Amino acid sequence: MKVLARTTILKHKMVDQIKREISIMKIVGHPYIVRLHEVLAGTTKIYIILEFVTGGRLFDKIVHQGKLPENERREYFQQLIDAVAHCHNKGVYHRDLKPENLLLDACGNIKVLDFGLSALPQQGVGLLRTTCGTPNYVAPEVLRNQGYDGGASDVWSCGVILYVLLTGYLPFDEINLPTLYKKINAAEFSCPFWFCFGVKSLIHKILDPNPKTRIQIEGIRKDPWFWKNYVPVKHREVEEVNLDDVCAVFDDIQDYVKRQTRFVSRKPAKFITSTIEAIAESMSLKVHTHNFKTRLEGISANKAGQFAVVLEVFEVAPSLFMVDVRKAAGDTLEYHKILAFIASETVSDWTLTILPGFFSIDATSNSDLIPLDVVLYFHYLPLVNFNIISARLKFLPLVYWCQLDN
Repeated sequence: MKVLARTTILKHKMVDQIKREISIMKIVGHPYIVRLHEVLAGTTKIYIILEFVTGGRLFDKIVHQGKLPENERREYFQQLIDAVAHCHNKGVYHRDLKPENLLLDACGNIKVLDFGLSALPQQGVGLLRTTCGTPNYVAPEVLRNQGYDGGASDVWSCGVILYVLLTGYLPFDEINLPTLYKKINAAEFSCPFWFCFGVKSLIHKILDPNPKTRIQIEGIRKDPWFWKNYVPVKHREVEEVNLDDVCAVFDDIQDYVKRQTRFVSRKPAKFITSTIEAIAESMSLKVHTHNFKTRLEGISANKAGQFAVVLEVFEVAPSLFMVDVRKAAGDTLEYHKILAFIASETVSDWTLTILPGFFSIDATSNSDLIPLDVVLYFHYLPLVNFNIISARLKFLPLVYWCQLDN
């Protein structure tokens, strides 16, 4: 899990980079790419929940073992090419491929990591112009800073990785950067005597300094050395994700409570979801539900644009569920209208008042649905008040969950 402080992101102007990494990871779901499960936002922090990969980094394995057995290194390269081909088919170029960004899962399969430097080419633009990546793995055309094809530069990086897998060391490695760049530009390297003809031929086709004549991904996949014992991965499409949800995470901190509300309920998750769907349909909203995550879409009252609200149900304790409601797109006023309508149908007998340094919550009956906005303010209150209020309102099962924002 990555934990990012909002203040740090804003201070270093990293919003666009973080948005890009999150968006790309949601687009490129693949068995050989680290999966992004969820992005959660607190008042002060953003939590990026990634797939848990237990096998360590491929780089560390190479450092400890040196030259790997041929079948093993071929399989790693096959998996890398499968992952990169999938990214390219989605229009995504990694731009920082290296063994340090390749993890291994419990079964020994590759997992590509770190899409922070990745690029999605703009419509009508074929060349990328930002110099990215680690020098030893960067293609010659990237170093020239004159525009380059992201696909061809990724292929070059894959070639350097293949060389490292086969030998345990880099094809281009100089302490002096100008000398290193000169060797990369000229593709000045040599293959050890133990390389078979097939792999030597493939590496020279990949490490071609001319991106126009360099072998492409499909050519690599047809190569006899690559094809030996190759088993194409069975790829299952992951759940489609609306990128509006990602953008909503980066709203201003001051707007956090305006765009996000939480409730808890003791009703079953299926009942909560079906109730939300029924309310939405009565408002003539489009409803999309998958795995207890519901997206409501509609046209704003002034017909000026669309809006979207996302509701997700989580089990936070036995027989206790949290409903997270957030604005995904559109005007905040429309979000409040929907929220008010849902509240009128479900929690009309609860009232909430928040003042600087003080809040009160009054129950007029034993409602099943409890507003959880108050929890967002617990870290502003003295601890004694936190304990008293928690105990009085029976919020104790949620205390540990609330600590995320501390």
